[in-house]
Amino acid sequence: MKKLCSNLADLLKVKTLVTMAVVGVFSVLALKERISADNVMIIVSMVVSFYFGTQHEKKQGESGTQQ
Repeated sequence: MKKLCSNLADLLKVKTLVTMAVVGVFSVLALKERISADNVMIIVSMVVSFYFGTQHEKKQGESGTQQ
């Protein structure tokens, strides 16, 4: 139960909220055909890869095993 609460608290971090907002906004714009699906794929993949890249680096830094 504590792990679930911890995971939910992590979702409320600013970086996570910004990532979800960007994905949501560009998805809605694509569905309304205001921008092309190709542009959505480029932007969303950049934002998501940056988000997961920084999460990976953070976890590596905490464990002390950098390559």
